Order: sequence, then C-alpha cells, then structure tokens
Amino acid sequence: MKTALSDRPDVLHDAPHALWDIIHGHHPAPRHFRVDVDHDGIAWLVFDSPKASANVWNEETLREFNHHLETLRHDTRVRALVLRSGKDRIFVAGADLKAIRRMPPARVNDLIWLGQAVFDRLARLKIPKIAAIHGACLGGGFEVTLACDWRIASDHESTKIGLPETQLGILPAWGGSTRLPRLIGVGTALDLITSGKVLGASAAKHAGLVSHVVAPENLEKLARSLIREKRPAPRFNLENLVSSLIGRLAKKKAMAKTRGLYPAIPKAIDVVTHAAHGDIDNGLKLERDAVAELIQSRDTARLIDLFFKREDASKRPPASGTPIPIHDAVVIGAGVMGSGIAHTLASRGIRVLMTDVASDSLARGLERIRGLVSDATRRRLVTKVQGRDTLDRIATTTEKVPLTRHHLLIEAATESMELKKKIFADLAARVSSDTILATNTSALSVAELAQTVPHPERVIGLHFFNPVHRMPLVEIITLPETSPDVLATAITFVQKIGKTPIVVKDSPGFLVNRILVPYLMEAVRLHTSGIPVKDIDEAMLEFGMPMGPMRLLDEIGLDVASHVAKTLAEAFPDRFPKSDVLDKMVAEGHLGKKSGRGFYRYENGREIAFTAAPPMPQHESIQTRLALLISQEAMKCLKEGIAGSADDIDLAMVLGTGYPPFRGGPITFARDTSIVDY
Repeated sequence: MKTALSDRPDVLHDAPHALWDIIHGHHPAPRHFRVDVDHDGIAWLVFDSPKASANVWNEETLREFNHHLETLRHDTRVRALVLRSGKDRIFVAGADLKAIRRMPPARVNDLIWLGQAVFDRLARLKIPKIAAIHGACLGGGFEVTLACDWRIASDHESTKIGLPETQLGILPAWGGSTRLPRLIGVGTALDLITSGKVLGASAAKHAGLVSHVVAPENLEKLARSLIREKRPAPRFNLENLVSSLIGRLAKKKAMAKTRGLYPAIPKAIDVVTHAAHGDIDNGLKLERDAVAELIQSRDTARLIDLFFKREDASKRPPASGTPIPIHDAVVIGAGVMGSGIAHTLASRGIRVLMTDVASDSLARGLERIRGLVSDATRRRLVTKVQGRDTLDRIATTTEKVPLTRHHLLIEAATESMELKKKIFADLAARVSSDTILATNTSALSVAELAQTVPHPERVIGLHFFNPVHRMPLVEIITLPETSPDVLATAITFVQKIGKTPIVVKDSPGFLVNRILVPYLMEAVRLHTSGIPVKDIDEAMLEFGMPMGPMRLLDEIGLDVASHVAKTLAEAFPDRFPKSDVLDKMVAEGHLGKKSGRGFYRYENGREIAFTAAPPMPQHESIQTRLALLISQEAMKCLKEGIAGSADDIDLAMVLGTGYPPFRGGPITFARDTSIVDY
C-alpha cells in the first residue's frame, strides 16, 4: 500500500501508522488545485486555494497535491509538468503555521512525513518539471520547487524566495535542508538557511536558487522552451566534499553571533552539512528528527507567536475611519532621518518632495539616498531599474512652495520643540485643510505641537527608527482629538511602505523609548557603582540583546539619550531620577560613536581597544536587574493604556530595540518567568 504514495518503499518505511491513515482516507475533492493538460502534453498544475489570499501547505493541500501527482503519473498524455500559482502576489507562502501551532508534536511529525513523501514523489516523476514562480515563495513553498528540474521566477517586486524557518525556531524539513546544498553548495545553503534570508528574484538567480528571471508575462513562454531542452543533470559541488569543515566553521561563527541562544541554527548547520551528500532519505530523516526536537521548545512557540503578531499588525485594517490613499508626500528636513524617510517612501512607489532650508543639507541628503540605493543595487536587493525609479520619485526644494496637493507631510527636523512649532505654523499656511501633518519625533509632545495649527485633529506622530531602511517599526502617536480618518490613513500608509505600525498614545517617550530609557539609565548607574562597561554589555548580550546598553548609548548619541532621559525625568520624577553622568560626558565632548568617544572609544567609526568580557558570576544578576526594569516599565505602559495590548508592546520592543525574539517580548518574558506580577 505504501507504493500508492512512494515508488521507493525505503522513503517512508518507518512512517507512523497515523500518516497512512491520513494518506489513505478518501481522496479529497479538487478545491485547491486545478489541472489543465494542453495540446502539447504539458500539465499546468495551478495552486489556488479558494477564499484565501495565500496558498499554504497543510494536510488537506498536501493530500490533494499528492492525488494530482498520482493521477498525472498514470496519464499517458502528460509529457511535462509546470507548477504555478493562481494568486496575484503569492506563489506558496509556506506551511500553515496556524495549524502547526495548534498541533501536538506527534501530529506535526506526521505532517513533516507527509510533506517529505509528497515532495519526494514530485522529485521522482520521470517527466520534466518546472516551477514557474511569481510572488512570495517561502519555506515549504520553495521546498516544493526544489523537487522540480527548473525553477524560473518573475522579476516582479512581489517575488521573494527563501527558507526563513530558523527565524521561527525550526528548520526546512520538507527536503529544503537536504536538496538546497546539493543545488548551490553547502556554504551558500548554510548562509541562506541560518540567516533566514528572503531574496528578490535577481538575488535569487545570483545565488543559484532559480535559473531564469523574466517578466511575469514571459513565464509561460520560458517554461515551454525549457521543456524542449535536456533536463539539467545533478550538480557536483566540490565544497560538499568538505562539508564537515564548512559546518564547523559556520557553527563557530553562528555561536559567536547568537551565543547559543537559538538552537535551530546549530541544528540546521548539522543537518545541512550531513545531508549535503549521500542518500537523500538519510537527509530527510535528519530533517524530521531535528524538527521533532525543536518543535517542542517553548522558545520556538514564542517565535511562531511573535510571527503571528507581526503579520497581524502589518496587515490588520484600521478599526474605524476611512483611509486616504497616499501617492505623494512631503518630507521636511534632509538630515539622516529625513533623507532616510524620503528614501523609504520613494522605494515603495510614493512620490516625495524633500525640503530643507539649506541647499547644502539637501545635497547631503540626496547623496545619502543615492548611497542607500547604490548599496541596495550592489547587494541585489533591488534592480538597477528599481533603484533608478526610486531616485526619480524624489524632488527637492529650498523654497516655500504651495503644498496643497499633498495629503501627507512628515516633519523630520532637529529634535527641538521651538523649531518644530515654527515649522508647523509655517506649514499650516501652505497646506490644504485635509493635509495630514505628521511629526517624526522620538520624545516631544505631539499635543503641544498640534496647538500651533488650526486643525489639531489632523496632526499625528510618525516615529521612525534609525536607520529607517532597516528598522521595521513605526510608532503612530495619536491624540484624543485625532480624526479616525487620519489614524486610518496613517496605519494604512505605514503598512504600504512595508513597516509595522504600533498605535500609541501621546505620552513622554511614547512606548519604546519610555521602556528603554530606565534600562539604559540603570546600566549607567551600575557602571558608576563600579561595574565595568564590558561586563554590563556582555551580560545583556548573553541575555540575547543584539547590543549591550552602553554600546547602544554610544550608537544613539549621549546628547540625544540625555535629552530623552530628561524629558522622562520631568514627566515621571518619582520613577526616573535625574542623572548628570551623561550631561558631564556631553559637556566634555564625549557624544558617543559620532564624536569618537563615549563609553567606548572609536576610530573611523570602529571600536578600538575592546575585548569581550569573559562570563562573570555577576552577569546573571545584571541580567535580572536590567531585564526586570524593562518588563516593569512595559507592564506600567500596558496598565496606563499607552498601547492597545500586551502583544503590541512585546512586538514594538522586539522590532524597535531588538529585544530577544525567542523570549517573546518583555511582557511575555515577565509572564513566563514570573519576575513581575502579571
């Protein structure tokens, strides 16, 4: 009976009986796939789940896909197979994570067996097989294409390819960890799998994930032409002969970066290096065993939950109000933040007018934008055409031109209330009555700024994080009088530019800085009490933070950090005691990295004379103290209603500060460890 799924009994001879119950149930009615065999004998198998925006793999879709493969295997008319998607922007989004999250580990194990068996059947079909990829092709969506002879992709911006499973605490286990190193070599495969990188079509071709990239309308023509060619032979990659050595080096590098806090990464390295050669069945078994272990981890559950929180925030429609589509925007200020915002907007198809009072500031801002575009092009994150289009969407001026046709204006001037008030008062006379006036401020009162304009209901805060092109979070700061339409427009706009919006109330420090500052200032206090800078930073790196608090202060700038700390100390004198440590350092010209000296010393932007501190007994107590402060302030923000939910606070801290994702966020951490009354 096993041959009904596999022509080669050893593939699944140890499969659990529950799996065979799944397979040998009634054949599913065609719902998710449609098949058309044309006059050339090409079977076009189209994945198009009804009433769903995305195609995903689950028990139902895998069983139906298997049934179609079985039927095609016996259809004498069929001489080739092309796998396509019926969705506009998604090929296959991967596994149905919501279903997996609800499954007991044994059921997940059955699903892994099933996916491996079905994709292995595809790989062993004796006819040519082509995956014509258009749209997101991630995780299991890419793994199914690895079972094909050719992978071709559209050059559309929606086409994204990768195996991001390690970001969820697991690894590619439907053949991805076994077949990818055989396709592109162990080294490149390890880089993609352990980082969870998602590549655009051009970068995917450069990495060897796809063989051709064409316009979407040319995919069918290309598929037909490839079918007439000789099927590509399995590749021999010399580096796979030394996969163990490559694996040891990769694990050493990964452990230095992650400190062993993400078990999926070393586990993936072990699986990939051992599965890169030899029998494919052995590789598939390694994948199954690894996932069976990882899926039971509480850290994996937190990572998957966090993924859902981010997906929800990034796609959730506004609760009320009618959003206005934003096609044109104005950015006031061409500094680091202003030019970063202008670049991000333009790269997402929005026409931008960037203004500044000084022509030399505009010139520097444009040069920064050109540098960002050039870097993205060099790294194949965008094509040359996309980069050129981004630059073409940006116009500049130093003149006070009418701004009545723009629905959104983002002020990104220096963090000075008096300066911002003057700018807003001037802008109020040059915009229409329905223009949204947004301020990019990290700590100043949006309510106070709104008092300078005739329509305060159209003022809102849009707090981007630096560097804008990398940081995924935008805090949307609202006032009691904020119009529902303005808020709806802001949420939709932030989602459109690929960022994650978190709505917060206008309060000193808003959300992220409000929670972060006590942590940073306590780290300073610990240092002044005699604990070395290196020990403090090392302790929090061991906790999982991407950067220690002292180094982070240097990156932020001690002058900026001091300003935010004073704002919070004035607002909450009972909880944020004043400290003159940063003021003294600033007075001495020690501003952090930008001045060459702060808590560390720098030359040409690089740390000098720094050696990582060895683990010390006091590290655990430092972690407990600083992590406690973060969770305590997060809980206070929740109780005060600064953000709408605990999920929003956790997500904001992970995306805005790099709080360890595997801990789920400061409120989840508090709940799971009981360090704070929840």
